[in-house]
Amino acid sequence: MSKHALIVGATGITGSNLAELLLASDDWSVSGLSRSVSPVAGVQTLQCDLVDPVSVRGALIGLRPTHVFITAWSRQETEAENCKVNGAIVRNVLDGLQGGSVKHVALTTGTKHYLGPFETYAKTQPETPFREEQARLPGDNFYYVQEDEVFAAAARDGFTWSIHRPHTLIGYAIGNAMNMAATLAVYASICKETDRPFIFPGSPQQWQAATDVTDARLLARHLRWAATTKDAANLAFNVVNGEVFRWKWLWPRIAAYFGIEAAPYSGAPDPLEIQMAGADELWNGMVRKYKLQPNALSRVASFWHSDADLGRQVETFNDMGRSRKLGFLDYQDTTQSFTDAFDRLRADRIIP
Repeated sequence: MSKHALIVGATGITGSNLAELLLASDDWSVSGLSRSVSPVAGVQTLQCDLVDPVSVRGALIGLRPTHVFITAWSRQETEAENCKVNGAIVRNVLDGLQGGSVKHVALTTGTKHYLGPFETYAKTQPETPFREEQARLPGDNFYYVQEDEVFAAAARDGFTWSIHRPHTLIGYAIGNAMNMAATLAVYASICKETDRPFIFPGSPQQWQAATDVTDARLLARHLRWAATTKDAANLAFNVVNGEVFRWKWLWPRIAAYFGIEAAPYSGAPDPLEIQMAGADELWNGMVRKYKLQPNALSRVASFWHSDADLGRQVETFNDMGRSRKLGFLDYQDTTQSFTDAFDRLRADRIIP
């Protein structure tokens, strides 16, 4: 095996999809750095506390990866704390690697690069489509801190880098804070079970405006491409499916998958956190009734994060021209991004 990947955050939606992709090739071996054991067979799990430099250094002793993929983050109470903690995660990993084996480091951030952090999320209206050369927003943003840590380590150690900015991630993962596919699957399943109306929870702007999402499998291919393509070195990239859509078009298609009808849109937000308040026991009953895996509702669904995405009052979609010009031409049908994830969630008895 000519390439050894270290995936930081190997148990998350990005890390697990990347691990599956790399291990499908004979060219890669994969180590995963995380708190828990990777669910992907073939990953060498290195368990540590990413915020503790001593713990990270101990886990990395003797490891000589050729490529490092940083896909981990930890949500804190304030953006100042986000900057401190998530900057430290990147710094601890890159400082803990010894021996000069690393050729490339890829960092996954996201569209909050253009929309701002949770505290001021989408309060400004950047010009769409978002382009990689747009200036950073003023104020704290942990994505900027993570980028700066990568840039500093690259200047010190001589590796190349790439920055990857997906939009809302769609794919298979359990226990992930940003998984809209699982969240909407749980919501639709509860609506079907209880004859509740399947209500779009977001803003009128998101219902009407053009937007896009990122399939986690496409992101994995993009990470591999940039890490192994000379012309992609030392650049930042937007990463999306390549299909622009409106939620008023997609919502009935998601409903149809679950055999329910989409309720008429009321014209006002109806957040999932409010709709699903107190639904834990109902979900536990469905788990028993349908013999599902015994996951708590909060482990499968992240209502707060989907509310943030669907509640934005600004248009959000991304330009992929930089990747296209350099040869990454992959396209992913968005409806299929959701239905493929739903299929796998059903097959693994996560949803009924």
